[in-house]
Amino acid sequence: MSNFTTSYPKDKIKILLLEGIHPLAKTQLAQAGYHQVTMDSGAMDLDELKEHIKDTHLIGIRSKTQITADILRAAPKLLGIGCYCIGTNQVDLDMASELGIAVFNSPYSNTRSVAELVIAECIILLRRVIEKNMAAHQGLWLKDAKNSFELRGKKLGIVGYGHIGTQVSVMAEAMGMEVFYYDIIPKLPLGNAKAMASLEALMEVADILTLHVPSTTDTRDMINAQSLTLMRPGTILLNLSRGSVVKIPDLVAALKSGHIAGAGIDVFPHEPASKNEAFVSELQNLANVILTPHIGGSTEEAQENIAQDATYKLIHFLESGATVGSHSIPELNLPVQRDTHRILHIHDNVPGVLSAINSALSKMGVNILGQYLKTNERVGYVVLDVEKNASKLALEGMSQVPNTIKARILY
Repeated sequence: MSNFTTSYPKDKIKILLLEGIHPLAKTQLAQAGYHQVTMDSGAMDLDELKEHIKDTHLIGIRSKTQITADILRAAPKLLGIGCYCIGTNQVDLDMASELGIAVFNSPYSNTRSVAELVIAECIILLRRVIEKNMAAHQGLWLKDAKNSFELRGKKLGIVGYGHIGTQVSVMAEAMGMEVFYYDIIPKLPLGNAKAMASLEALMEVADILTLHVPSTTDTRDMINAQSLTLMRPGTILLNLSRGSVVKIPDLVAALKSGHIAGAGIDVFPHEPASKNEAFVSELQNLANVILTPHIGGSTEEAQENIAQDATYKLIHFLESGATVGSHSIPELNLPVQRDTHRILHIHDNVPGVLSAINSALSKMGVNILGQYLKTNERVGYVVLDVEKNASKLALEGMSQVPNTIKARILY
């Protein structure tokens, strides 16, 4: 991390951290010189958030806070958003891109936590621990082996062979399971895992099916009445990915019929916004079903890792202009240049902008010591290192270039 002072004084940077983000985030920010940090344990509704965000330069959220287009338009000073979680679907990325706001997340920091819960639920459901636990609490002694099975030798089907899916794969194989997987993108297997040609083929072979896919139009209700019938009788289903992936009424019917022997569900189509709101699901009070409140990644270790990763990205962006991991601004990993001034320029991705910038600076006699450019389908991101005595002149020229979204001197 760089130690120089940015052009915008650090003591004027206002940062808002919501939803109980791990306190390590505030510690890291303080160590980097940012002390105007407000932390809140809950999410804010849209009106409250709109009021708080108008003077905010950075905001950190988890999965509940919705950063809509209206919220973004009400935040003229906002430079970056840190999603302290895996996804970014709670942020209007198109509007963030249009306004030149960098959006970061931490997609890999809770991988181990989710994978461990998957393995734990496999064992609990195979051994029917839920029913025996409840019976014991009620004074019943259900000591028998009927319908209880070992994990070893069972076939695990993994839908989505990404960072979590591959971690589950390695752990499951270490426990003696046979691992099969399907991903829409061809992936090389880890260990002895076997790739399947289709989701249908995977469903036909798996004793336990675990889902690790994003929320997209293609994955919405991918587990439904039709797909459930393709699974082997007695299959166990786990969903620790996204609530939109499983059609809950169809799963309930399959559980009641006995075709599906058990389920572990951590995510739901509709989840309470806070602890004060009641959780209601058709899956409640069904035998051999584990319901957890979206806690797949909720371990102390994961939250600390996420805080460290997401906060580092925000600080690195503030102090060097680096956008590695951004979902809204093209990714640039930038070296720190000494004895120069750095200017950041975000613009519409149309032909001729870079040429116009260079032409404007050339006419002003500004010497460019370093230039970096990256574009995506929507915006372009140019970073220029110029001589110190020319930075204000350069910023003025770059700000007047057509299709400019945002331009500022970083240091």
